[in-house]
Amino acid sequence: MKNLTWKTVVCVMLLSPALSACTNFLISKGASADGSVLITYAADSHVLYGELYHTPAARHAPGTMRDVYEWDTGDFLGRIPQPAETYNVVGNINEHQVAIGETTWGGRRELQDSTAILDYGSLMYIVLERAKTAREAIQIMTDLVAEYGYYSSGESFSIADPEEVWILEMIGKGPGNTGAVWVARRVPDGYISAHANNPRIRRFPLNDRKNCLYAPDVITFAREKNYFSGQDEEFSFAEAYGPPDFGALRYCESRVWAMFRRAAPSLDLPPDFIMGNPDAEPVPLWIKPERKLTVQDVMAFMRDHFQGTELDMTRDIGAGPYHLPYRWRPLEWTVDGVTYFNERATSTQQTGFSFVSQSRGWLPGPIGGVLWFGVDDTYSTVYVPMYCGILDAPKPFAVGNGDFNTFTWESAFWVFNAVSNYAYLRYSDMIQDIQKVQQALEGGFVAEQESVDQAALSLYKQAPRLAREYLTQYTADQSDETLRRWRKLHEFMILKYLDGNVRNEHGKVTHPGYPESWYRRIIEETGDRFEVREIQKEE
Repeated sequence: MKNLTWKTVVCVMLLSPALSACTNFLISKGASADGSVLITYAADSHVLYGELYHTPAARHAPGTMRDVYEWDTGDFLGRIPQPAETYNVVGNINEHQVAIGETTWGGRRELQDSTAILDYGSLMYIVLERAKTAREAIQIMTDLVAEYGYYSSGESFSIADPEEVWILEMIGKGPGNTGAVWVARRVPDGYISAHANNPRIRRFPLNDRKNCLYAPDVITFAREKNYFSGQDEEFSFAEAYGPPDFGALRYCESRVWAMFRRAAPSLDLPPDFIMGNPDAEPVPLWIKPERKLTVQDVMAFMRDHFQGTELDMTRDIGAGPYHLPYRWRPLEWTVDGVTYFNERATSTQQTGFSFVSQSRGWLPGPIGGVLWFGVDDTYSTVYVPMYCGILDAPKPFAVGNGDFNTFTWESAFWVFNAVSNYAYLRYSDMIQDIQKVQQALEGGFVAEQESVDQAALSLYKQAPRLAREYLTQYTADQSDETLRRWRKLHEFMILKYLDGNVRNEHGKVTHPGYPESWYRRIIEETGDRFEVREIQKEE
């Protein structure tokens, strides 16, 4: 695998609750409409260049070592031995349909070990090169950190294969204590879960290895550190290793609550906990959705701005006249010595890349695994299907096709940012134009998925390589078409909305002004200052 020195910061900002980023949703096989297992990941950072990583399968001679670089900074951490064989990895899914996402929650700072070799990011991609199932991924991850140490702070991982989906939560043991303490729980079939920069596993079964795995010293270590003093059965991983503060609830658990609320509105989950009341009933670790969820349903969850709730980001004055659901950083701000904050929704302007992974056990691995991949803001991105068996990343999304400091119209990241950042000026109008093209592209991808699968399957029966070549070309074609359509969309929007005006369908430039609700706010703020009066001449 190419070393990771070119990566920029993804979630290093997460060490501060005020800068929390990244969101994962987990959909078990029995909770999806087609019987696939789904996870999502939004990699949110103001300095992350969104691109699709690809590592081809390889065989390694005995004694081959792998360099490990911290994913956030590119700093060299050390070397570990390579196994005899590693697998093809496309983004965050491998050729066996194992997919992994993460969110960082920090936790107790004294447990971070700067002498360790494996950080959370390199750990994910190393394991994707080595694991054939989610359970095997958990085993490999925990074995590796036990041997080489865990460099990062507290982390939640989503780990999926075509049959199961798990949450693994992990934190180091501090300098001088190699390894990590961790617990992993399987999401029950038919249920969904989520995590967003706050540890979510509280109490867990101590004798159910089919559904729950944990480090042998996860409780005893907490006792040694005086994080816990009760009975084993009362132990809560989250409360011991990541005790919540206001930010963890208000900025992080709120995203879980919003997704659960949309998936099962009849549960009427109260907002008390996420509003910052630590004594309220916590948001459940998982729930059963009211109906089975499609890939497009899950994409919609990734496009949440708390719409329809008391936290709706389009409704307060910060949204401006055109109901912009984003707030520029910092997340917290101070006026007259009082600290305030902006809402932090799942969909945010600083997303580098995001995905919805789909693992389907009824198809061969290289065909069954799909990473629906998008760059920039989830609300205005297009999720393009990247099959896990492809032999190369499509050029618009590929590593090396531009970077965070180099704009190019050949880069999906920059083209999508050109459209979304222009749309922020007149959002409620422009987003409608964006969604028309977005829905046409995504709807087309979903509609043709079955025929693409069948064509690939027919080729796979002749020779697996033929199927992978076909899917590589298909993915490249759809990526090129998406980039072409988005460049045309940018041209269209410049013409339509030039200088704050709106060009109608007949080409006539109109001046619609601000919404009436905004004019009323101006009057409330300024009184009669801008009132037009007749000039009276003195006799």
